[in-house]
Amino acid sequence: MLKKAPRRAGCRPIERLDAASVEEMQNDQMHRISVAPMMDWTDRHDRYFLRLISRRAVLYTEMVTTGALLHGDTARFLRYDDTEHPVVLQLGGSEPEAMAECARMAEASGYDEVNINVGCPSDRVQSGSFGACLMREPDLVARCVAAMSAAVSIPVTVKSRIGVDDQVPEEVLPDFIRRVSDAGCRHIIIHARKAWLQGLSPKENRDVPPLDYPLVHAMKQARPDLTVSINGGILSLDEAERQFAHVDGVMIGRAAYQTPWILADVDRRFYGETGAPTDPWEVAEAMVDYAGARMAEGVPLKSITRHMLGLFQGRAGARAWRRHLSENAHLDGARPEVIREAAALVPRQEAA
Repeated sequence: MLKKAPRRAGCRPIERLDAASVEEMQNDQMHRISVAPMMDWTDRHDRYFLRLISRRAVLYTEMVTTGALLHGDTARFLRYDDTEHPVVLQLGGSEPEAMAECARMAEASGYDEVNINVGCPSDRVQSGSFGACLMREPDLVARCVAAMSAAVSIPVTVKSRIGVDDQVPEEVLPDFIRRVSDAGCRHIIIHARKAWLQGLSPKENRDVPPLDYPLVHAMKQARPDLTVSINGGILSLDEAERQFAHVDGVMIGRAAYQTPWILADVDRRFYGETGAPTDPWEVAEAMVDYAGARMAEGVPLKSITRHMLGLFQGRAGARAWRRHLSENAHLDGARPEVIREAAALVPRQEAA
């Protein structure tokens, strides 16, 4: 079934997939395009916004630690809008029992999958012995996968790097994949860079280590039984399409956040959708309604509009759009109509 977003007169409804529709999709087909989990970026407001642009791209939450779920504001960390499906909860942790319990919580909350973070290089995850440092402990990751898979019926997936520090990726990555797949993981997303846990910041870890796409391609060739997705440095749908000669899925990160309109052609190009695509003004209008509903719950307007700054990137008027949101959304008394006012500053013409 399809659900329709709230609309105002004159705004075409934007259709999105619900959970029942997700169940009808083949797993490898479902994961053709996904948006990477990104701390401070892919929160529920950003995911709602991105879902208005693409019905099909798989969305991931920010990484949520097991400690936050088990001992913090559980409802806040698990909250999402039903229209976000297909949506995956990414977990950070390394204790199999805690990971299994959090996987149960994810399934009970209706998430389509649960993913283990084995790629984040921040000091926070290193001090907690999870994230990228788990590349050194494939058996522990395998135990987490096994415990989680035994606890839930939804897929348990892993997002990893190709290695860390002085590891030799060609040696460690095949063994890592073997161990987690033997434990029950059938889909692995590989960020095609090493992570350097000492000497590079998290930001530098996203750019400085060289990309090794051929190694990820070789992993898929060696394991045709697994669904293998590639992540890292993919900035356009043209680049994504070239990857499909080698892998099953492509995960897009910063480009999907900074230039979100690149997702607008995902449904037609990679999932065979035939309906007319929406346009960015319709997305902006739908976000007026969404912002109004969230602000009634106490969410500041700026917490929503900060994710929307790149919507008109590449069009005349994009700078005026960004400026109006940046200068007005944070003001006391700012109303959702700020979004509509900003969109009116962008002429309806073809992208530059």
